[in-house]
This record gives sequence, structure tokens and C-alpha cells, in this order.
Amino acid sequence: MDEAVSKYEVTKRELARGRNLKIGAWTAPVVLAAVPAVLFTVLAFIFGSTPPAAFSLFVLGIIFTAIGLLIGLILTGIFAYRYSNWTKELREKMAADGIRAEEIEWFMHELKASEKRALRDISRGDLLLADAYRETLASRLTATRIVKSSRKELGLVQRRKAKLRQLKAVRAEEFREQIESDIAKISSIHEEAKQMLTESEARLQMIEAAAVRGHSLADSELALKKLSSRSQNLPLALEDAKMKEQIVRELEEDLEKEISPEDLEGSSGASTENVKT
Repeated sequence: MDEAVSKYEVTKRELARGRNLKIGAWTAPVVLAAVPAVLFTVLAFIFGSTPPAAFSLFVLGIIFTAIGLLIGLILTGIFAYRYSNWTKELREKMAADGIRAEEIEWFMHELKASEKRALRDISRGDLLLADAYRETLASRLTATRIVKSSRKELGLVQRRKAKLRQLKAVRAEEFREQIESDIAKISSIHEEAKQMLTESEARLQMIEAAAVRGHSLADSELALKKLSSRSQNLPLALEDAKMKEQIVRELEEDLEKEISPEDLEGSSGASTENVKT
């Protein structure tokens, strides 16, 4: 691929235009309905000293508020339509020289639900795999667009060829040769795009499998570490229990040695003498 081919860059002016269209679509009904409502409310407080005047201002406020809301809704539809055309034109300009990884957000509506979910999960877990997944998604989107456009163009050329057969022009044979050449070129592009699409879809599956495998291996490794730490701490706990039991046994033996049988007899005799007295 020739690297001299210029890549389309979204300018700040275009982004500002899209942002203004979006803001206008959201705020037009609110502004055009709120302005007459506030204005006639203020006029009612100032000039509505009498009930007829207040009622007239109230009715006029409702009418102008409804008119403003209607105009705002119409402007919302216009702005939304222009914003839709703006995004469509911008996506076509981006896709003309190939979709890039950083432009994936503009083509989210063209992604499958499984691809959106996988991109979200991989982005949370591994940034390097997420970058590779975005690159592959960009290749898949580009290939899908080329396949669709080449199929459409191939159908148009085929119909043009069928119409040319019905004509009895002098240079009809030359035109047919040119059309056959166009058909061969478009068919070649179509097949290459299909191959590129197959490869990118296979690569997406490989990245998703690697992400899932990485998460499962990490979880398994963590579980093994916890299990090994527990198995290492278990003998220490058993030894601690044995040592405590041995210390208690030794203390009991020392107490038994200190208290001799003569001491026991003396204590019993003294107790009987105390009883006699």
C-alpha cells in the first residue's frame, strides 16, 4: 500500500458544526417555548393589574408558547436531519481511505452486538489486546464496506453490459472489452475484500479467545496461589496447636510433681484435727 496516500483528518471546524447541530436539535423546542412563556409571565405581573388584562396576557402566553414549541420541534427535525447527513458524510470521508482504529467510535452502529460487548470487556481487562482488537475491527469494517460497494458496482456493470448487447453501435465490441476489463478488476477487488473480511473475522475470534483465556488463567493462578498459601499455613497451624498442647501437658506434670503425696496427707490430717476441735 502506498504510504503517500493522504489520510482524512476530522477538523475542529467540522466537529464544531456537528456539535452545534446537536445542541440546536436539543435546545430549540425548550428555548422557543420558554421565551414567550417567561415574557408573558413578566408582562402579566407588570400590566395584569385587572382581571381582563391578566386573562388576555395569559391566553396570549399560551398561544405564543404553543407556537414556539411547534416551531422548535420543526427546527429539531431539521437539525436532526442535517446532523444525520453530517455524520454520514463524515463517515464516508473517513472510510474512503480506510477506517483507522481511533475512528471506531464513529462506526459503532455498524458493529455487531457481540463485537461491542467484546470490545467493552477487553478494554476493561487488557489495553494491548484492546488496541489490537480495535485495529482488527477497523480492518473488518473496511473490508465489509469494500465488499458491499464492489458487489453493488459489479451489479451496475453487469446491467451496463446487458444493455450494450442490445445496441448496434460501431464501437460496441470495444465498449464490451472495456466493460469486461472493468468486471475483471471489480471481481478481483471483491474477492480480495472477501478474503480480507474472512481473515479479520478470524483474527477477532483469536483475540477474543486470548482475552478470555487470559482472564481464566489469571483467575486460576490466583486461586492456586491462595490454595498454596493455605496449604503452607496449615502445617504451621498444626504445629502451633501441638506446641500449645505440649506446653499445657508439661505445666500439668510440673504441678503434679510440686504437690507430693506427703503434702496431701498432711493437709488431710490437719483438716481432721480441725474437725475434732
